[in-house]
Amino acid sequence: MLKGRHLIDIMDFSTEELDEIFELANEIISGEEKFSQVCRGKLLATLFYEPSTRTRLSFESAMMRLGGKVIGFSDARSSSVSKGESIADTIRVIGCYADIAAMRHPKEGAPKIASMYSPIPVINAGDGGHQHPTQTLADLLTIKSIKGTMFNLKIGCCGDLKFGRTVHSLIKAMSRYEGNSFTLISPKELKIPDYVKKELDNKNVEYSETSNLENVIDSLDILYMTRVQKERFFNEEDYVRLKDSYILDREKMSRAKEDMIVLHPLPRVNEISYEIDRDPRACYFKQVKYGMYVRMALMMKLLGIQ
Repeated sequence: MLKGRHLIDIMDFSTEELDEIFELANEIISGEEKFSQVCRGKLLATLFYEPSTRTRLSFESAMMRLGGKVIGFSDARSSSVSKGESIADTIRVIGCYADIAAMRHPKEGAPKIASMYSPIPVINAGDGGHQHPTQTLADLLTIKSIKGTMFNLKIGCCGDLKFGRTVHSLIKAMSRYEGNSFTLISPKELKIPDYVKKELDNKNVEYSETSNLENVIDSLDILYMTRVQKERFFNEEDYVRLKDSYILDREKMSRAKEDMIVLHPLPRVNEISYEIDRDPRACYFKQVKYGMYVRMALMMKLLGIQ
């Protein structure tokens, strides 16, 4: 049972528990009207200490579509953190008002700290450059729905692999499914952290690193694009130099398999050309929709709603 649990890291749940969430998400997709009042009387608190469009609105629309309501803040300056309140005290107060909380924070580990003091389930909606487990749930449901499997896939991760929390979570999750391998595509300044590679080595998961997308795109089943994140850089010059390292355009896509799919956690800046949006292999807006449905399923499970 997932009732009362927290989701801080995608590894908090077994693959069997993830499958439970995906099965429920597919039930919701098949007949959303049946679920329109299952969370009536429930309150979601969205605690967003960092800007967000998709994730916050996805959580809020997910709860509202289930018949629940939402409270919270989207700017830390409008909360008591501006007065010096600790995360531990904030979540204990929120636990008096709401039934479940989704937290985004610029500091790695902040949602984990919140979960240690929280009387209600806490969902990590992104903590710095560390983890983004509900985006990973969206990614996995998208892959499973479109590719029909989560096994024996060659996954290319391209762009900012150093600070890209969505990539870190995705690699962790997909490395649990047999036969998957990774091609890690980035400039040397934005390479995947060593701890992620160590985890892959410990699991004997195959991976390779390159700085050249064109040389490997033809071998991929999934291309996971990421933006170079300006907000993670301390030096503006480094950002400007690296921000256009990879731009996926029609010419590059012409080299890819006919059934390769392109994913992106969004927002994009200019790393995917708008001409790619018309390509049937572009699945990043489907990914957004799947993200809402999987968050609906996740919140039902954590609240113990059948």
